[in-house]
Amino acid sequence: MSAPVTRLAEEPNVPEVWIGPRRYATKKARQEAVQAILGRYGLGQDVDQEDDDLLLRDLLDMHPNAAEKVGPGVDRFRIIPTPRGHHKGPEAVLVDGSKVAFSYQKCLDAPTHRQRVLAAMRTEIQPQVNTYYESRKASHTLVSDESGQPLAPDDTHVSYFQGPRFHDIAMEFVQAAGGFDAVDLTSETARGLALFTDRALAERWHAHHQEHAVLGLLSAKENLRRPRV
Repeated sequence: MSAPVTRLAEEPNVPEVWIGPRRYATKKARQEAVQAILGRYGLGQDVDQEDDDLLLRDLLDMHPNAAEKVGPGVDRFRIIPTPRGHHKGPEAVLVDGSKVAFSYQKCLDAPTHRQRVLAAMRTEIQPQVNTYYESRKASHTLVSDESGQPLAPDDTHVSYFQGPRFHDIAMEFVQAAGGFDAVDLTSETARGLALFTDRALAERWHAHHQEHAVLGLLSAKENLRRPRV
């Protein structure tokens, strides 16, 4: 999870279409951004431009089975033929050497209720994350908890790598609450801003996360190469 960032102000009548922090005017423009990456590389080539690599990491995070696809973490991406061989597609090369192909179209499909609930759970506990980041900044300890290297404020990410994954903390809570269907959400007025409609349930989630989360700091590159959480 990233350190606090300034969000773009809402614009009336402009659709909220995103890949990670990238905002697009239309779904077509978003799809064309992915297709442009595929077009820049030949079959079998590694994706070696940092901006392209970062976009594909954020894209894969949108896959309905992202946790299973990413596994131990992504080392890099390369371009391969699609199953029928008529088009190019992305493949994730994981840190353990295994390779996982994925459909970028599935990543761009409308999110499931399960995905929306997990996104709302991240939004709900963002103040806790912000408070942790600010406490580290105030104590002059903006250093990577993995490498010990100093971190610039715009290259600092709050991560769960020292304890249970966010996914595991969230799943434990959702199961105790009766499953994803038991969690109702407000309408999304902007990217990632849906919240729990039941504020008592939200408070219980805040307390559950506060009790179980073990946060730490990483650089952007360190964070991106870890398993999705």
